[in-house]
Amino acid sequence: MRLVPWQPDDLLRRLDDVVTVYGEAMGYRTELLQTRRGYIGAHVRRPGFRSVATLSTEGALAGFGYGYTSGPGQWWHDQVRAALPSDSREQWLSDCFEVVELHVKPAAQGHGVGARQLRALLAMADGRTVLLSTPEADEQRSRAWRLYRRFGFVDVLRDFMFPGDERAFAILGRELPLAERPVDAPGIVGI
Repeated sequence: MRLVPWQPDDLLRRLDDVVTVYGEAMGYRTELLQTRRGYIGAHVRRPGFRSVATLSTEGALAGFGYGYTSGPGQWWHDQVRAALPSDSREQWLSDCFEVVELHVKPAAQGHGVGARQLRALLAMADGRTVLLSTPEADEQRSRAWRLYRRFGFVDVLRDFMFPGDERAFAILGRELPLAERPVDAPGIVGI
């Protein structure tokens, strides 16, 4: 497998594959995926957009990640901003890169793909801080949670409910730039 940076048009050309990987990784219903397709297509035009993809030697998409500069007027930013205490708003959202999506096909999970994608994405990110949301889960059993903790993400909000999703989410954050290696992650190299 190889990790490659993607430009907006690269992601749009593979949008069907991106939505498929997203659906498999998140376990979302098919009808929700069509809505997400439109959102993802619009996200590529946001300021500070950065994206990476993991491709098999045959070119199949095994995983992807993207983010952009978080700002007022963006749905996720506004939801999180409204839930944060005023002092935390300045700390976390004033110069923030938002990791919007980071997904790996279930069959490719557990092999460092997500870690390489996250490292590359954060290395390309603009901003003083980075935020992301992840479904609440048992932190000891969830690969995503272990990954984010290894990379130094801390709790910003817990048990946060986004409108339209019945699951609780955690909002996690960390300062940028990323250190040379995340905590407890020897052997991970960037692109």
